[in-house]
Amino acid sequence: MPHPTAPPRIVFAGTPDAAVPSLVALVSSGVDVVGVVTRPDAPLGRKRVITPSPVARKAEELGLPVVKAARLDDDATAQILAFEPDLGVIVAYGGLVRDPLLTAPEHGWINLHFSLLPKWRGAAPVQRALIAGDEVTGAAVFQLVSALDAGDVFDQLTYRPGADETAGEVLAALADSGAQLLADVVDRIADGTAEARPQQGEESLAPKLAIDDGLLDFSRPADEVLARFRGVTPEPGAHTRLAGERFKIHSATRGEGALAPGAVAPAQGGVLVGTASDAIFVDRVQPAGKPAMAADAWYRGLRGDVELGS
Repeated sequence: MPHPTAPPRIVFAGTPDAAVPSLVALVSSGVDVVGVVTRPDAPLGRKRVITPSPVARKAEELGLPVVKAARLDDDATAQILAFEPDLGVIVAYGGLVRDPLLTAPEHGWINLHFSLLPKWRGAAPVQRALIAGDEVTGAAVFQLVSALDAGDVFDQLTYRPGADETAGEVLAALADSGAQLLADVVDRIADGTAEARPQQGEESLAPKLAIDDGLLDFSRPADEVLARFRGVTPEPGAHTRLAGERFKIHSATRGEGALAPGAVAPAQGGVLVGTASDAIFVDRVQPAGKPAMAADAWYRGLRGDVELGS
């Protein structure tokens, strides 16, 4: 959309893949992205290769100047303010924006958050929504304030996850649709028509997930087990215990029949694992110290019965 006046000078802050569509949408919309802030290069993969963030790679591809900062301290603030931004835009950067940086741009900072605020304020909104069994989630663009994800909302969209969609898949879908929502809000801020309204409803928090949050409890009903599996996939990853060691589960859906909680039985293309209600179907696993493998191949290599969760 063409802007009736000079487009605002925007600093964009983001780090993971989920932030890339927003950066691309802003550049494509014609606004003036004068700088990009992202977290420093980090070790990735089993070989721990030092790798730029997805946002850093995309910014460099687009020819945009990049500031790499683990936190927005005095040095990072000075670098950002040197861009003389009119508006700051943040999408999953991974750090807090505080004064004087928060209020320095004329229009402050706005944030694309992957939940229907005030539900799931915090670092892991999609994951927590799926673990809780929410049937509807979404994304919101709001005015950043010092309190956690508490600012007035400019606009939002809703999304109904599919029965087997994982957090990674839902986040990818919201990253795409949310990018356009964000670009639309920026257009409205630019032409003076943007209106933000206070958040309405009950607040809930979405703290970052730890490895232990990925533990599946087969003594719970299948719906709860699968909700947790979906919420922790791909990160931090779903797992159980087998002979006292972590046993990762990479793919799980609803199965047929019933088994004792944690009991394992062969099935076409995988295995069934018992819960407190119906069994779940698992077709890809990763025993401790081994690569991921087909669950039916793992089962064929067993000597005797096993029980997951032990």
